[in-house]
Amino acid sequence: MSTVVEADQIRTTAEAVEAAAIPRRHEVHADPEVAPCEVPDAVAQTPVTEKSQAQWAYERLILYIQNFEKQLDNEHEVAMGFTGGHAGALRIEGMGYFDPDLVTFYGTDSSGVKTQLVQHISQLNVMLRALPKQIETAEPNRIGFRLAQDLTKA
Repeated sequence: MSTVVEADQIRTTAEAVEAAAIPRRHEVHADPEVAPCEVPDAVAQTPVTEKSQAQWAYERLILYIQNFEKQLDNEHEVAMGFTGGHAGALRIEGMGYFDPDLVTFYGTDSSGVKTQLVQHISQLNVMLRALPKQIETAEPNRIGFRLAQDLTKA
């Protein structure tokens, strides 16, 4: 059995490899009230090496969307802004992935036109935006909650 020494910590090679495959994240916000997104056990316990790039991007995007929505008031919903071009924003109504390397977003654009974006993970560049609710309802549409429920089923 071989060992690895890291910052005054001795681990077996197996422990070092396992630690390298477990997802890590770090965030700092100017506002101390902004909590970092929580990573469900179903996501954190599966080593990254066992996921396709598309699945891994999909799972992390869900966590970011859900955390973004937690910061919104009842008058706003999450949307995704596009970089480059003049496509505007997509009100996110669904999301998926196609192994090994495609992520897709479903929704409507600012004109209310049904829209789907299919993007290769190497081109993935998402800006989350808060848009006013389209329909006057008591509660805003929270897609992040539904997407996160899907992660826990995995």
